[in-house]
Amino acid sequence: MGFEAVEPQQRQLLKKALDDAQLSVPEVWLQYFRFGGAAGEYEVDAYINGSLSLPLLQRDILAHAANELIDLLPPRRRAPYGADVKRTPGEDDTSKRRPGDAGGD
Repeated sequence: MGFEAVEPQQRQLLKKALDDAQLSVPEVWLQYFRFGGAAGEYEVDAYINGSLSLPLLQRDILAHAANELIDLLPPRRRAPYGADVKRTPGEDDTSKRRPGDAGGD
């Protein structure tokens, strides 16, 4: 069985998503199997690492399994905007100063 035109890109993006989420092949394979995936853990590992081809339906079940596990992960910390940061009571608010004010720039 040869690779379909989009299979290498689909595999690379799946591998990147799994790496970014720090999900292991056994975790993903178990979820894939729960969703009715037909490939064994060894075959899924070989597919993810680029040495085995899987049919489109099996690749999509695998992607769905990965996405379900990724959705269960806690969201990553995001950078706050200035308005989101709470000031400590008594903290000097330099944002209200204008150039030339005492103690200003």
